Formats: sequence, C-alpha cells, structure tokens
Amino acid sequence: MFDGYKTPADSILGGEEAGLNKGFPQMMDALELGRVNVAARGVGLAQRALELALKYSQERKDLRQKRSPSTRRSSFKLADMATQVDAARLLVYRAARMKDSGERSDIEAGMAKLFASEAGRFCAEECLRIHGGYGYSKEYEIERIYRDAPLLLIGEGTSEIQRMVIGRKLLQRHKL
Repeated sequence: MFDGYKTPADSILGGEEAGLNKGFPQMMDALELGRVNVAARGVGLAQRALELALKYSQERKDLRQKRSPSTRRSSFKLADMATQVDAARLLVYRAARMKDSGERSDIEAGMAKLFASEAGRFCAEECLRIHGGYGYSKEYEIERIYRDAPLLLIGEGTSEIQRMVIGRKLLQRHKL
C-alpha cells in the first residue's frame, strides 16, 4: 500500500495532463498486445506438439497388428489436436489483425489468449499420451513442451481472468 505516496509528474502513466484514469487504457492496450503474443506462443507450442505426435505415431511399431485400437485412438487425438491448432491460429490472426489496424481488440485478444493457451496445454497432454512413458524422458522434446505449456495459462492473465474480462467486455460492447 502506498498511502500518501507522491510521485513525480513524469512518472505518471499517461502523463499528469492526461488526468485521472487515463493511464488505465494505456496499460490495457499493452495487455492486449501481450495477450496476442502469449496466444501466438500457444499456437506455436500446440503446433510443435502436433508435429511430434504425428511423427511418433507414424514411427511407432505395433507388433500385434497394423491398425490396432491404440492407432485408432491416436488418430482421434491427432484430429482433435489439429482442429485445436487451426482454431487457435485463426483467433490469433484476427486479434493481431485488429491490433495492427489500431482497433480495440480486448475481447478478441482475450479470446485468442484463452483458447490458444488452453490448446497448447491440450496438445501437449495429448502428445505426451501418444508417446506414453517415453514422453517423460528428456530424450524426447515433448517432455519440455509438457513442462512449458502450463506457463501460457498464467501469463498475461489466467484463463479465469480471461473469461471474466471477455464476459464483462461482451456485455459492455453489446449493451441493450
């Protein structure tokens, strides 16, 4: 708590002449950009997990039969992973395009961050499952990806915070 603290005018976010509550929109603008960046990292992580899962699924040999139940399960996982990657990428593109054009993108950046970070976690977990016990070995790249994925859920606001912000902003944007 900084009760009674005085700061120089040049240290005030938005500047002293901007008046009360002018720094908050500047801070939120920076958060939008940060959320788009975290979302893009989520897409990259999810994409790499998908690539590793595809490669491992094709290299793995099942001695019992060519199309085992585990192979079918893997194909379902791969389908879900690819769908998550593409959907997350499209959300990131939209939020980034809006940000680049100078439009407000608080909802879109939040949606991209929420979905892409969750997609990154999902794809990392599914890739680990496809690798089985080998996924925990440092010899396989998925081990590091699996450790990194949860960080995306926290950076620039947790998933719960994103849901709260998105919901609040949707109500403001679509006020009756």
